[in-house]
Amino acid sequence: ADESMTAADMQSLLKQPFDYVWDNSSKGAVGAGKAVIDSAKEWNSKLLTYVSSAGIYQPNDVFPMPETTPIKESAGQVQYEKYAIESGLPFVSFRPQYIYGEKSNKWEYIDWYFDRLVRGETLPIPAPGTQKVSLTNSADVASLLASVLNDEAAAVEQTFFNCGTDELCEYDEVAKLCAEVAGTELNIQHYDVSLGKAKFPFRMTDFYVSPDLAKSKLGWEGAKNSLKDDLKWYFESYKARGGMTKDISFDQDKEVLGA
Repeated sequence: ADESMTAADMQSLLKQPFDYVWDNSSKGAVGAGKAVIDSAKEWNSKLLTYVSSAGIYQPNDVFPMPETTPIKESAGQVQYEKYAIESGLPFVSFRPQYIYGEKSNKWEYIDWYFDRLVRGETLPIPAPGTQKVSLTNSADVASLLASVLNDEAAAVEQTFFNCGTDELCEYDEVAKLCAEVAGTELNIQHYDVSLGKAKFPFRMTDFYVSPDLAKSKLGWEGAKNSLKDDLKWYFESYKARGGMTKDISFDQDKEVLGA
């Protein structure tokens, strides 16, 4: 985001006020992020909806992680949330994790699996491989963000919502699904989590949320997309994006596999 942007700059660009504002870009309450909040305040917007991140959570072994999970106070997204609330705006914050989708720019999570599978490489997955993760199609994220309009008062009263599918996959299961779609052999080797992430795209432990509050408070009907079904078009996209021929170093993989 442009850290030099002010509310006046933003309003000059946009030319008109908005009753409803969705911010899916800002990483903190500075520059353009602060300008969004200040502009919504000046416009007397009915609702500011922010796309935060479940990455701010510091889990305490309670899964799925509820909205009351301790957070990293220094995170930019937390500073944004605090500033918006202090501004007195009608404000709602969604905390998504591990998004993929045809119109998403998040490819690295699932690409990690295909990068290795199509090259016949071993998949180094932190032991035991049964850790759970929620991978959510961006279309389902969008429907979650729009669900604030179902009950604006309830949305503002709750303020914080987890954002993700309730269809969970284990790390090894994602590997198997990807191998089936790619038509390749699957060779998984589990390694000791004390060796670190290497290039593995997820946490070493379970790390997933539940959208139950969005369902009960906002009437969200749940995810309409399934990772298993989506992997068919995803693999075609992987090939179209040059995934089969791009240069990749597996040095970090070999370090944890050879330890």
